[in-house]
Amino acid sequence: MTQPGSDNATPQPWCAEARLRFLRRGDHTGHQGSASSPLKLQRAFRQSSGHCELPLLHTAGGLVGGDELRITAELEPGSRALLTSVAAQKVYGTVARSRRSPAGAWAQQTLSLRLAAGSDLEWLPQELVLYADGLFEQQARVDLEAGASFLGIEVVRLGRTAAGETLAAGRWRSRLEIRRSGRWELVDRLALGGESLTSSHGLAGEPVFGSLVWVAPRPLASGELEQLLAGCRADRLGLEGEMASWPATAAPPARRPATGSAASGAAAARCADWRLRNCRGCGPSRNSPSPCRPQQPRCPVRPEPADATTPARVERCTSRLRKRTSC
Repeated sequence: MTQPGSDNATPQPWCAEARLRFLRRGDHTGHQGSASSPLKLQRAFRQSSGHCELPLLHTAGGLVGGDELRITAELEPGSRALLTSVAAQKVYGTVARSRRSPAGAWAQQTLSLRLAAGSDLEWLPQELVLYADGLFEQQARVDLEAGASFLGIEVVRLGRTAAGETLAAGRWRSRLEIRRSGRWELVDRLALGGESLTSSHGLAGEPVFGSLVWVAPRPLASGELEQLLAGCRADRLGLEGEMASWPATAAPPARRPATGSAASGAAAARCADWRLRNCRGCGPSRNSPSPCRPQQPRCPVRPEPADATTPARVERCTSRLRKRTSC
């Protein structure tokens, strides 16, 4: 976009907003909402779990400095929703690209999610690709009431490494705030750029990183949590792929569980199933389903086991994402 009436047209940033509301309708969830350009709501469809899966499309093809996306979602009591994106999000470089702003301009994404009692939201976007000299900032705030649960995942690639590109002078930063009934559950701030990209206390030169957070609908006993984590670690043995953090024959290092960072139960199984269905070459187009209506699964969906080891499927899902984004 440009400013009219000037010979030296000044590019104007694009600010888009999506407002969503999810409602319980019998045994499934429906949605209402609107979006401003370049955001567009795609067709939604109902999962076998009753979740309403709604993909968001960013029609601009990527973000440049100054662009801003705002996504607001409200879930009514007992509703279940899965929000995702149609394709990977690209953020183009701006540092030293303009005489007007040699320091570059930040592209921003703001998430505001409110979950009523007994609701469940899964935020599972496709990966973010931050080009060389790109600046990207994300702020996410999640407010939950009693019995609500939230599952979120994020995968970020710093530079187009297949073309020999690094992040260079670019930076990435994120702020995540989670509250339940007005009390803080998790505050996580992270900034990457400069020395933190190559330092052994940072990414140590690795171009891809990911994070997963799960807020359970109820407190978990320490023994229950340890059992879930043990199942996740055991499931990683034998994985293949150059992005693996340790050899397949070696035991994974012990990790101290962080509050709100474990994943388990049916939400974990759905996350894995969704990722497997939507990976490249795994399923047909999304264009055929009707909004929030029953349909035949595009790939065989395994039933949700009742045992406590099923959360390991999230770990398996995340590892496959690492391999998928390594090309």
